Amino acid sequence: MLELLGLPVQASQHASGLDQLLTEVHWLMAVMFIGWATLFLLIVVRFRSGAHPKADYVGTRGWGARLAVGIVAAEAFLIIFHAWPVWATRTPVAPSSGEATVVRVVAEQFAWNVHYPGADGRFGRTSIDLMGPSNPLGLDRTDPFAVDDVATINQLVLPQNRTVLIRLSSKDVIHSFWIPEMRVKHDVVPGLEATVWFTPTREGEYEIVCSQLCGLAHYRMRSAVSVRTVEQFEAFLAQEVRSQTR
Repeated sequence: MLELLGLPVQASQHASGLDQLLTEVHWLMAVMFIGWATLFLLIVVRFRSGAHPKADYVGTRGWGARLAVGIVAAEAFLIIFHAWPVWATRTPVAPSSGEATVVRVVAEQFAWNVHYPGADGRFGRTSIDLMGPSNPLGLDRTDPFAVDDVATINQLVLPQNRTVLIRLSSKDVIHSFWIPEMRVKHDVVPGLEATVWFTPTREGEYEIVCSQLCGLAHYRMRSAVSVRTVEQFEAFLAQEVRSQTR
């Protein structure tokens, strides 16, 4: 049904709540449009100068006033009982590294650099002096914590049904990290580290899209996102460690 409405598939745990809120907002906007349009049309007819040559500063009363109050009450209901609970579930304290799979994603014109901490759970040291075409993250492989780290370009692999915490940063200009199917979007600002977290629930192939104009090649700043079972995810990391540390 959602696909028929033009929405992407739901591939994260929180997607259904956001879609429900989006649907309710659109229905409310439709009702408000009809209500206000009807009210304005009746006002134009009822309070035309021919029928009321003398101005009335008291204002509208009766059904018109009740309609306005009803619309305001509907908006308040939607915010308090629907929007607030959805917002509250998405803005608690971020999960700890022990509760989630932590990944660094570093944006640059025009690529997404992905950094996994490896089996030790700790990210190795990075240095701007080591950055180059073959090492865009500047990862120092002499650091003991970097030995088992995995770095990929435009390839993000995530475990299914496990909370993922992504640390976002940028090397140059403002980008925006967006995975439509996960209902995740966050600006990536130079000099700041942002975090987003979600739980992928659907295996498959998706895409990171930069939704902030970031330069002439903005249109091709895309990255593959693959959601796999936990076993497949761990096998992927093990394979990448072997190939990158030879």
